[in-house]
Amino acid sequence: MRRRHRHHRPRPAARATVPAVPQAAPPRRRRLPSPALVIALVALVLSMSGLADAARHAIVAAIDGHPITTKPKAGALLVLGKNHKFPASAIPTVADAKKVDGQTPEQLAGTCPPATVNIGTWCIDSAPYPLTKEDAGKNNYVWATKACEAEGGWLPSAGELIGAAARIKLESTIHDSPLTATIDLDPTRGLKDEREMSSTLVTTEAGSAAAGSEGVSEGATGNPRQGQPNPIPVPANPYPESLQYVTVYDNENHGGFAGSEPVKEPQNFRCAFNKSPGAQNNEDS
Repeated sequence: MRRRHRHHRPRPAARATVPAVPQAAPPRRRRLPSPALVIALVALVLSMSGLADAARHAIVAAIDGHPITTKPKAGALLVLGKNHKFPASAIPTVADAKKVDGQTPEQLAGTCPPATVNIGTWCIDSAPYPLTKEDAGKNNYVWATKACEAEGGWLPSAGELIGAAARIKLESTIHDSPLTATIDLDPTRGLKDEREMSSTLVTTEAGSAAAGSEGVSEGATGNPRQGQPNPIPVPANPYPESLQYVTVYDNENHGGFAGSEPVKEPQNFRCAFNKSPGAQNNEDS
């Protein structure tokens, strides 16, 4: 039997793989550094190399021709000081700016009048108001307020007297009382004790008892339509008993409220003043 020979087909040769050719990327634009960045880098490099002055001069031409300076100069760029502020030489001053009409701020603020003590923003008499023999016994509340006003000042409040007690010596101590005083008081001065009068007012009643009365003048008539009789003339009463002023004592230079007295009662007092330019008082205590 005849054997058939199989004819094997030849295998196709392997195809050679051709590497892909990469496509060329579109050209990128190189971003150039800005002039400001270049200037900053140059300045940094030069300053680190000890050539800060050279860097400063190198930058001059790049800033519109404005020179850099540490002193004021027209058209120049002024360098701030180490405190990040303009140097004092760059701030203009006016001739005699520290004076007004030839006087310094201290002179304009004023000083205390003679025989007064400086309390800070105001002044107070270093001693109670001096009374003459003719004025003894007249120094009630109304008289005292008018006396201080005539001197160009005011009758101080209880708070002002207590606040000033550390700088002045008030006349009264806690024992100065008609009943407990350790020394004889001089009745010719019209004083019951040595406590000092203040401008602070208190009252124990309301109405006319506290505010006083205008009185009834001579010739006043009632309303005939209402059958009112003519009123009896009554003098004005500006000193109601219930209206009183607060008194203050020394309390070892601390001050304290000592009570109150009717406004018609005389008492020691001292005046307070504002500082004034040209005052001739050199005392501080």
